[in-house]
Amino acid sequence: MESPGRVVLDLEISVAEPRLTDLLAFLRRAVPFYEQPGGIRVTLLRDDQRPGRYIERVEYVDEAAFALDQLRIAEVEQMKALLAEWRGLLQEPPVVRVYRTIGIA
Repeated sequence: MESPGRVVLDLEISVAEPRLTDLLAFLRRAVPFYEQPGGIRVTLLRDDQRPGRYIERVEYVDEAAFALDQLRIAEVEQMKALLAEWRGLLQEPPVVRVYRTIGIA
């Protein structure tokens, strides 16, 4: 049974080593906007076994925050422009996985 808890979006990405500094500069600029509505946290994880592979993790405090962000992705021009710029930094399309917390008690 799903709980009304957190939603985690993992974006598995591949970035050429020379473009890593560009990605980091982009994220320093974009993450404050991504997190601006509140209830959203963005982190970048490096895959130690696969050079050039990363997980960009977006954590939402609850389903409502996730749903509102999906609307922003679809409707807000600044968000669309940022996502287009982000995709341009990647070697290939991201693999997107969405996880929801499940009550175990």
